[in-house]
Amino acid sequence: MTSTIDKDGAAESRVFEADVAKLLQMMVHSVYSDKDVFLRELISNAADACERLRYEAISDPTLLADETRPQICITIDAERRQLTVEDNGIGMSRDEMVDALGTIARSGTKAFIEQAQAAESGDGVTLIGQFGVGFYSAFMVADQVDVSSRRAGAKEAWRWSSDGKGTFTVTPVDESEAPSRGTRVTLHLTEDTTGYTDRLKLEQMIKEQSGHVPVPIALVEKPGAAPTEIADGAALWTKPRGEISVSEYADFYRSVAGQFDEPALTVHFRAEGRQEFTALLFVPQNRPFDLFEPDKKHQVKLYVRRVFITEDADLLPRYLRFVRGVVDSADLPLNISREMIQESPILAAIKKSITGRILSELEKLADKDAQAYGKIWEAFGPMFKEGIYDAADRRDTILGLSRFKTTAGSLRSLKDYVGALKENQTSIYYLAGQDAALLEASPHLEGFRARGVEVLLLSDPVDSFWVTSGPSFEGKPFKSVTQGAADLAAIQRLDASTESSQDVSASVTEFVSFLKTTLADLVSDVRSSERLTDSPVCLVASESGYDRQLEKILVGVGQLAGISKPVLEVNPRHPLIASLAGLGESDSEFKEDTARMLLDDARVLDGDRPSDALEFSKRLARIVERGLRRSTAEGSD
Repeated sequence: MTSTIDKDGAAESRVFEADVAKLLQMMVHSVYSDKDVFLRELISNAADACERLRYEAISDPTLLADETRPQICITIDAERRQLTVEDNGIGMSRDEMVDALGTIARSGTKAFIEQAQAAESGDGVTLIGQFGVGFYSAFMVADQVDVSSRRAGAKEAWRWSSDGKGTFTVTPVDESEAPSRGTRVTLHLTEDTTGYTDRLKLEQMIKEQSGHVPVPIALVEKPGAAPTEIADGAALWTKPRGEISVSEYADFYRSVAGQFDEPALTVHFRAEGRQEFTALLFVPQNRPFDLFEPDKKHQVKLYVRRVFITEDADLLPRYLRFVRGVVDSADLPLNISREMIQESPILAAIKKSITGRILSELEKLADKDAQAYGKIWEAFGPMFKEGIYDAADRRDTILGLSRFKTTAGSLRSLKDYVGALKENQTSIYYLAGQDAALLEASPHLEGFRARGVEVLLLSDPVDSFWVTSGPSFEGKPFKSVTQGAADLAAIQRLDASTESSQDVSASVTEFVSFLKTTLADLVSDVRSSERLTDSPVCLVASESGYDRQLEKILVGVGQLAGISKPVLEVNPRHPLIASLAGLGESDSEFKEDTARMLLDDARVLDGDRPSDALEFSKRLARIVERGLRRSTAEGSD
């Protein structure tokens, strides 16, 4: 960021960071379908500022001075085409103003910009609110934004101003022109957005979008007029559930979560006993953009007796990080430090309680409305699966909530799976990979399909890890179909006439031994396969090694030095194998070429490349040439 300071050193002009400039450009060109959300974003920022002041005033009551009641005031000036959102919250110093309004400190901006740019060619999309770009949404409706602010307890006040075209200025403000404390945001509305100076329209927007923020909101119809209270600042979570409508819950969810969808599940309860607290929690319908960012904090705000403390408290396990909402404790001290929060036994008990309640409500929803629960699983299934790996104490519950795409259909529960076990089946079989469609076509499934044995198709990266944590369901362990022996001999085929117990010819047995000798430098073993019915070959991992997919992931992230030698399984009844086994000694070079081609074929079927592309090309040319030569010779006879 570059800056220019005037000769007296007070006023300063700066250039926005690159990401902000891109974002503002999109705002100005109205990429988004719903501009109304700008008001919710500004009110949300103002409410946060009031809540932060209440927290800081616990240790320094002088910050409140004579103005102890928090409030947000929205003033209409239709004649000057202006709209002002003012709060008496914590306010900003000069440096805080530059940091907060000149950069996008919040992570995920790049993802937002990329998705927004991709949507520019469409009919307009609702992205604001899903990414929390907050203050910058003001430029959807204003061609200039002025922000005057005074930090609580400070004498100096500052004004930030920008037209959203690449630069902003920061200048000192006379005390008489700035709020005594807090922040005043003045929007100079564009000609096509003057509808936002209509009192009835604004009142409706405030009630719909921000009617339940924990700070009173007043509306001033014109400069000098008396304010009219639109929202009383009563915390929604303190009201009985029977007095709250579905739309009120949805409005509050959007305000507290920064989302613009509807909540898929609302969990509102009051706990009494050893710990007394109220929780109002939501499961979103759509996946927030920042779920997989390692440094992202949870989105459940902690209050103590309605005083906002922090949104960084570890109130939920990581696998439930998609949950949004508030927890209000009656037991914690108001002056608890953010450092002490993580060590508090009260917080640990609250975390355990709300985690159990969320999982319980999800179980109820899964039993009552499988379709609604299925949508939650499709959005947040990968996070649930992290819990199978991380949360041993909740593993059985999470496994019961898990849903899978399998060879028998989509969104199958493990209860469904176990209920469909075949006679003599002792394991829950799975196949892990990167693409569900490719998994479904895998040759590893052939023997299982021939016996009607269901296989889980696991295509999320986390799948390769949780299955290694030793889980079982109703006494049945998980077993990869690409690892070790298939253990299928004891399960009868659906078509008994094709039972695989037929003797393997001596020539095929000899050919398998030939493959083992020829490929000894590339594979750990070659053996006849029970799992193949239609394909000639496939690769599997040894019984004691890693699953094939997990090994690839670990090599990719540098946790393993390289891929171990796989086992090559051969279908002894495949016509190709039988034909190759029948070749004589005079075809030894051809047999060696085909042996290595079979291995490369297995690698390709496994989603890999041939081990040596040049040699693969040469071998393929020799095999094709031999086939053409023999075809020509037979045609001339």
